Amino acid sequence: MNYSIITYIIGWIFAFNALFLSIPCIVSIIYNEQSGFYFLFIAILCLLIGAILISRKPKSKVFYIREGFVTVSLSWIIISTFGALPFVLSGEIPSFIDAMFETISGFTTTGSSILTDIESLSHTALFWRSFTHWIGGMGVLVLILAILPLAGGYNMNLMRAESPGPSVSKLVPKIRNTAMILYGIYCFLTVTEVIFLLFGGMSLFDSLTHAFATAGTGGFSTKNTSFTDFSPYLQVIATIFMILFGLNFNVYFLFLIKKPIKALKFEEMRYYLGIITIVIIIITINISHMFSSLSDAIRHAAFQVAAIITTTGFSSIDFDKWPQLSKTLLLLLMLIGACAGSTGGGVKVSRIIILLKTLKKELYSYLHPRSIKKIQFEKKCVEHEVLRNINVFIMAYSAIFGLSLLLISFDNFDFTTHFTAIVTTINNIGPGFELIGPTNNFSIFSSFSKIVLMFDMLAGRLELFPILFLFLPATWKKHT
Repeated sequence: MNYSIITYIIGWIFAFNALFLSIPCIVSIIYNEQSGFYFLFIAILCLLIGAILISRKPKSKVFYIREGFVTVSLSWIIISTFGALPFVLSGEIPSFIDAMFETISGFTTTGSSILTDIESLSHTALFWRSFTHWIGGMGVLVLILAILPLAGGYNMNLMRAESPGPSVSKLVPKIRNTAMILYGIYCFLTVTEVIFLLFGGMSLFDSLTHAFATAGTGGFSTKNTSFTDFSPYLQVIATIFMILFGLNFNVYFLFLIKKPIKALKFEEMRYYLGIITIVIIIITINISHMFSSLSDAIRHAAFQVAAIITTTGFSSIDFDKWPQLSKTLLLLLMLIGACAGSTGGGVKVSRIIILLKTLKKELYSYLHPRSIKKIQFEKKCVEHEVLRNINVFIMAYSAIFGLSLLLISFDNFDFTTHFTAIVTTINNIGPGFELIGPTNNFSIFSSFSKIVLMFDMLAGRLELFPILFLFLPATWKKHT
C-alpha cells in the first residue's frame, strides 16, 4: 500500500472540501444568516488540514487499483463527516448521527432524509444539502482529476473506483481531459436546467437547488412537498432533465464531437428509454381512474418513473397510494437504476442487459451443448472478466442487502418499510414505501439502523467494492 500518495490526495480532498464549504457562506451573506459562520469555521479547519497533508510530497506516485479504492472510500467518508459538522454546530440538525445521515445521503445522491420539516432550515443549510448532490453526482475525485494532474499514468484507477457502472473507459487519451469533458457536460446541463426552471417562474434559489439535486440525481428539495406544489410546467422540465442525467455521458460526448448516429446506436440508451416508455404507459393506464384528465395521469406517471429509475427520488404526488401494480413497477425500477456512466445509482441498465443475455446464452447452451456463442453488448464481445465482475457485484449486492435487512429488522417495523429502506439506500434513490414513503422520512429508525443505512448509501454510490476493500486486512499491507 502506497500510503504517501493516499495521504497526498486526501490532502487535496480536504482543500476542495474547504472550497465547497465556503460557497454556502455566500448564501449566508445574501440572506443575512449566522449559520454561515459555522460553514466558514469548518472550511478553514479543512484548509489547514489539507495544507499540512499536501505539503508532504508522496515518495512514490505508483497508484494501483487498491490505492484507488481506499482513497475514494476514505475521501467520501471524510467529506461527509466534515460536511455534517456545520449542521451540528449550528443546531439545525443537533444529532451527529442524523447530520451524518443527511450529509451522506446528500453526497451519495440518495436523497433520503431524517428531517420532519425541511422548510424550517436556513437558506444556507438548504443550499448545502442540494449542493452536496451536485458535488457527489459526478464525483469529487473526478473534479480533482479535471483540475490537477495528480497521479501520472495511474490516475485511471481513481476514476474507475469512483465512477458508476460495470466498466469505465477514457473519452480521450488523457484522463485529465476526460474528466474536464465530463464536468463540462455536467455544468452545461445544470445551467440549462436552471434557465428552464427560471423561465417557469421558480425563484433563483429554488432553481439552483433543484437543478443541483436533479443533476446529481439526488432528490433533496427545499420544500416539504418536493415537486407536488410546483406547476405542471416545472414538473415536466424536471422529468426531462432527470431522464437526461440518467443517460450515459458518453452519449453526450458523441453528440459533442458530431457523431449523433453512433450516439443513437447506444444499446443501453435504447433499453433505458424503452423501459421508461413502457412503464409510463402501463402506470398511466393503471392510475388513470385517479385523475380528472389523462394528461395529469401521464404527467405524474412520467415524473415518478423518471424520478425512480434515475434514482433522483423527487415526488410530484404520494405514489405510495397508487395501485399495487404501479408500486411494484416502481420497486422494480428502483432495482434497475439508470445507465452506467451517468450520475444515477442502482444496479444499472447495462448490468441487467448483460445478465439477461448471459441467462439466454446459458439456456441456449443446454439445447446446443457444443455451440460456442459469445455475449455481445454495444456491438462488442463482453470479456469474461466483465462477466465475472458483474456476477461478483450481484453476489456482493445480495449479501449486503440481506445482512442490512436483517440488521435493521430489530427496529420492528413492517416488512415493506424495512425492505424498501434497504432498496432505496443501497440504490441511492430516496423515498420508499409505507413508513418511509414520499410524504414521510427516515427519522423513525434507530441510530444503529441509520448507521447501517449510511453504510448502504456509501456502498451503493461507490459500487460496493471500494467500501468493502476497507474491511480486508490484505488491503492495508505494503507492496512487496
